[in-house]
Amino acid sequence: MMTTETGATADPVHLGDSASSIMDKVQEITLEIPQKQLTVEDLRRMREPVKRLVEAGRVLAVQEDQDGRRSARITLQDGELYLHPFLRQPTPADAHALQESEVVGVLEPSCTLAFLDLGWGGSTRGRVTIRLTPDTPLARQFVLLCTGQRGHTYRNTKLLWVLGKGKPDEYMVGGDYESNDGKGGAPLLPDLQGQYRRSGRAGAVLCCDDLGGPRSAQFIITTRDLQDGRQWSHVFGDVVSGLDVVRAAVNHSDITEVTVVDCGVVLPL
Repeated sequence: MMTTETGATADPVHLGDSASSIMDKVQEITLEIPQKQLTVEDLRRMREPVKRLVEAGRVLAVQEDQDGRRSARITLQDGELYLHPFLRQPTPADAHALQESEVVGVLEPSCTLAFLDLGWGGSTRGRVTIRLTPDTPLARQFVLLCTGQRGHTYRNTKLLWVLGKGKPDEYMVGGDYESNDGKGGAPLLPDLQGQYRRSGRAGAVLCCDDLGGPRSAQFIITTRDLQDGRQWSHVFGDVVSGLDVVRAAVNHSDITEVTVVDCGVVLPL
């Protein structure tokens, strides 16, 4: 402890602190200043103070419209940043907000990974990660409904049907964000025509209805490989992890008890 000329005592200096840890503390204090505006570049660099903010749930994307504010969580899992749906929800007073335009600006056309968390029986059973075919209208629509950018989202929708159960053409249907009973799911985009792949593989993600039809925001996920060279059309994505979760949902006693507990996209930063 040091004594100044006036007789006052100064705070002790802990010589054990390394230069790097002192800098971390300085950066963390800087980030705590309310006027500090976190940026997407801060997320790209992901220094330790920013990482701690994300892990603490204190980084959000916000969207302002005539009806008020909506916000979306940004989370970090296994080294990937996830954007969850925009919802009308309380914003923590200590949250660091990124503008929707700044975050969404990195999504197109490079956003290729979306996710659906499926749950039943009161718990989340697993995550289904889907690699989308970029630059196709159905893929862009799927992103919009996973992020809720336009107010509608797959979150809290239930799965609707299993068709061909136990057969090579088995698949499940979901995505009625409107009425949640299979009668809705209108397209969000005015034109869904595009160059789409065909696939006969399990895990293909495709449109449920004719392109532009009244239920063309509903989606199909196939669970088995087609036989005899047959293929599905209007494929806009493939399950890259979590196909076992889809198959478990299909084998649940009542498919309508399975819900999309959460959804979103991987931020391609």
